[in-house]
Amino acid sequence: MKTSASILAVGRPDITVVLVSYNTVHLLGRVLAALESGRNGLSLQVIVVDNASSDGSVEVLKSQYPDVELIANQTNMGFARANNQALPRLRGRYVLLLNTDAFVSPDTLSKTVSFMDANPKCGVLGVKLVGRDGSLQPSCRYFPTPWNLFLASTGVARFFPRARLVDDMSWDHKSVRECDWVPGCYYLVRREVIDEVGLFDPRYFLYYEEVDHCRGLRKAGWSVIYYPFTEVMHIGGESAASAGSLTSVGRQISSLQIESELLYFRKHYGLPGLASGVLLATLSDIVIGCKALIPSLDGNRAKAAVRHAGTILKLLVDTRLASRATR
Repeated sequence: MKTSASILAVGRPDITVVLVSYNTVHLLGRVLAALESGRNGLSLQVIVVDNASSDGSVEVLKSQYPDVELIANQTNMGFARANNQALPRLRGRYVLLLNTDAFVSPDTLSKTVSFMDANPKCGVLGVKLVGRDGSLQPSCRYFPTPWNLFLASTGVARFFPRARLVDDMSWDHKSVRECDWVPGCYYLVRREVIDEVGLFDPRYFLYYEEVDHCRGLRKAGWSVIYYPFTEVMHIGGESAASAGSLTSVGRQISSLQIESELLYFRKHYGLPGLASGVLLATLSDIVIGCKALIPSLDGNRAKAAVRHAGTILKLLVDTRLASRATR
């Protein structure tokens, strides 16, 4: 099925949609069809940045979707750098960063653009995210800190009811709400924000890029808003699952996430913040390891805690105390 020619607008489109693709050829038709069905009179520019997929994604895009602008990388550039590659091509009033495993509802584009038009200080807008079964996913988040990550990982957050955990799920998610950051699977950005503060820090290969970006735009005086009156179905994990076995992929993702976390703490909290993050993460691993010694609990958690602590120490060396990325 070919994309309608109308999906590529002449002049200045309402939205430039940027999709980073990595071995998700089985999802491309679905995500592009959802965009076309949800246009509702809006003009779209669609850019796909392919991160050296080995599943034929580039060939399918070239042959079946000629109106889509394709950037085909020879190596996997990661999420942040791949999105940044689209910067010279952006023509839309708004820029939508959309995951290939996130499917807009028929009213998502029109409602979110209307909200942005009516709220000129909103720099980034996120929406209600749901899984395949309609279950609510974290959609409206607080900034991670060494402390709130420690509380969440150890399970002692219940003793600190006033603490702001990264994922605040204890409300109905039915009202518009200003928040610290929204997930990058549906990330609608005002073009003026990109002109003023840029897009993503390229040191983040995967994870924390949207957290860091929201922090920068909020510092510049823009707001980040959660909008509940439409849904995006996000099935999650498709790119990772296509990369290899669950075990090897899980370890790689863990390492990438830990590295991004260290880079983030060093960037925004300095060496003292990095030190406290490492200390609390190590303490969390000790707590988890001790819990796992209880016979009724799963001993694999102790092994995971040891691996986590070892990965942190290795990455501190490899990143020179979180001052540079490893890839």
